[in-house]
Amino acid sequence: MRFELIDRVLERQPDRLVAVKSVTAAEEYLADHFPGFPVLPGVMMLEALVQAGRLLAEGQDEQAVSGRKGSSHRWVLTEAKNVRYGNMVRPGQSLWIEVTVRNRQADQLELAGLGKVEDQVAVQGRFTLCALANEPAGQDV
Repeated sequence: MRFELIDRVLERQPDRLVAVKSVTAAEEYLADHFPGFPVLPGVMMLEALVQAGRLLAEGQDEQAVSGRKGSSHRWVLTEAKNVRYGNMVRPGQSLWIEVTVRNRQADQLELAGLGKVEDQVAVQGRFTLCALANEPAGQDV
């Protein structure tokens, strides 16, 4: 199962991306987290930051391969540090996400992520994405 958590990219710069995740009551994982008091699970908040970071990395990857369309790498999470949670995100609210590049190497990006709901921090932390070469079609990784 794959969850696409980024609903919209609001702003994209070479080293920064701003996006939004709107939480609705129809989201499958809210039924069990928590019954009668649904909130976006912390791991899904972190995943939203990672997905925004991946979108930023893929844009940089396209630039690095001389304007070719499509990413030549799969960006995977290799490390998460100092992840802290604040406010809960409930159905009907939106998680405003900002990721910025802290350090860049050829196959690795260190990012800082911030997620806010109604101007209050819901999640923040640093994480590293590493580029893996895409496998030829038909091969499982």
